[in-house]
Amino acid sequence: MDFDDVVPFQGSMVPVRGTILNMSRGDDCCSQMISLRTENGIVNFHVGVNTLIAENRQLRRGMEVVAYYDSNLPVPLIFPPQYRAQVIAVPGRNEQVMLSYFDRNLLSSDRSLQLNIGPNTTVRTANGQNFGCRPGDQTLLVFYSATTRSLPPQTTPRLIIVIC
Repeated sequence: MDFDDVVPFQGSMVPVRGTILNMSRGDDCCSQMISLRTENGIVNFHVGVNTLIAENRQLRRGMEVVAYYDSNLPVPLIFPPQYRAQVIAVPGRNEQVMLSYFDRNLLSSDRSLQLNIGPNTTVRTANGQNFGCRPGDQTLLVFYSATTRSLPPQTTPRLIIVIC
């Protein structure tokens, strides 16, 4: 699978968190349309062959997800809004997900999160392989729960997916 269409993200990715209400076939047999119920209403997403589904999770109705779309891409002016999903992540219970570029010190590009790699932190590539290098200076999809109250908040994530 070619992920060239979904990188480097660099600040244009917008997260939408919600619960999958409905799933249907998209324009062809290799795509789907999913409807999310969010706190702001219904949002529809086109899920295509270039959409990165974190951890290759099977999406299903009732599942809470975080879908990211590229705010630089054109969208149809319809209601409910419809976006092309670039990344979809399924957070665990009481878990947050962040997609951002992290510098060599593992500080997010918006300076809102500092990562600390712990012994139980799993670091993988988008295709599920172990990542053998330090994950700094990369776009990362980070799964975490607790953060410190420091500025910036710090966390030891459960999982880091490196978007190479």
